[in-house]
Amino acid sequence: MDTYGMDLMGRRRRRRHSSEFKAAVIQECMRPGVSMAAVALAHSLNANMLRKWVIDAEHALPSKPKAAPPAKEVPMPAPTFVPLALPAATIEGDIRIELQRGGTTVTLVWPASAARECAAWLSDWLR
Repeated sequence: MDTYGMDLMGRRRRRRHSSEFKAAVIQECMRPGVSMAAVALAHSLNANMLRKWVIDAEHALPSKPKAAPPAKEVPMPAPTFVPLALPAATIEGDIRIELQRGGTTVTLVWPASAARECAAWLSDWLR
């Protein structure tokens, strides 16, 4: 039973809800996809109070038996590094560097297979 009352002086008193009413509202909250706030609003209840009812009901349920401890794990050997021989990458094409100074433009063409040498030469040249 859901009761709401006023005393003789017109002051609000606490509402008292029967256990059947609480159980029905809690069941409604337990359905999948149902918002507890929507259920509280539909029944003119405070959402925080309804949440407390649901938590209390969940704690009152008998606890599930604990599962047996997992079987002892067999240790796996540590992974080891296995080097693989990869084919050398063939680099085709050219490295093109264009330098401009004043009205003069110099274009360098270097084979891409000698990229390290090009980088070393350019590093020395830019010092």
